[in-house]
Amino acid sequence: MRGNAALATGIASLLLVFSSMPICQAQLGLGEAKVSYIDFYLHDLLVADKPTAVTVAKANTTSASPTVFGEVVIADDPLTEGPELTSKWIGKAQGLYAFSSQSEFSLFMALNLAFTDGEFNGSTLTVIGRNPVQEKVRELSIVGGTGAFRLASGYVLIQTFFLDTTTLNAVVHYNVTVIHY
Repeated sequence: MRGNAALATGIASLLLVFSSMPICQAQLGLGEAKVSYIDFYLHDLLVADKPTAVTVAKANTTSASPTVFGEVVIADDPLTEGPELTSKWIGKAQGLYAFSSQSEFSLFMALNLAFTDGEFNGSTLTVIGRNPVQEKVRELSIVGGTGAFRLASGYVLIQTFFLDTTTLNAVVHYNVTVIHY
């Protein structure tokens, strides 16, 4: 019986500590939640005079894999308003992706979208998730951000606009829905 009473006292103490620590956006001075919609294009250039994505690791079996399983790429990709690389640059996608499926052309992606122009200049969004490239529309999670995007959450719908199957250079349309304070 003593053990149960001690356990109940311990749980009650923990609940008291956690209930006295709520942090809300008002206490942090963040104001009301906003929803922003941002539309842009990402240019992933593996083969170019100045590549924006480079392979940094491969498994011994990657060369024989039809899905490039085991390859890891680091990216510093331009973000533009339109699908042309000559469109106005609004930022960069910096991070990595890995070919993570043995049965389909699918990536694990972890990117920081760093905005360098416009309303969100100096702010970032952190995006992570699975990208099954052959699906028409894919969805990634927004798990945080900085600057205007502190405490951000939301999602990104991505759709391949152009893919060169020889070089794997791609232009990808990003449609962002983000909740931030």
